[in-house]
Amino acid sequence: MLEGKALIEDTDMPVKMQAQAMASASQALDLYDVVDCKSVAAHIKKEFDKKYGGGWQCVVGSNFGCFFTHSKGTFIYFTLETLNFLIFKGASS
Repeated sequence: MLEGKALIEDTDMPVKMQAQAMASASQALDLYDVVDCKSVAAHIKKEFDKKYGGGWQCVVGSNFGCFFTHSKGTFIYFTLETLNFLIFKGASS
């Protein structure tokens, strides 16, 4: 596992949820190849849906742009290994 080696770029998540995000990312990287970003993202999304209720989104990769609205307290953007991780719960319109 790779906990403690992630670099948080930005977040508004509670600390406990941040730790869960990084642990889920580390676990996903243990299960899937680093180039299989889709499977890594799906694993993290499913973990967050199960633990915190549905509606979570996860983007994983080394180069992506995004623009979104999220629910307060549900956003984290961090780097682990060579990948960037964006996890958030979409805001209700």
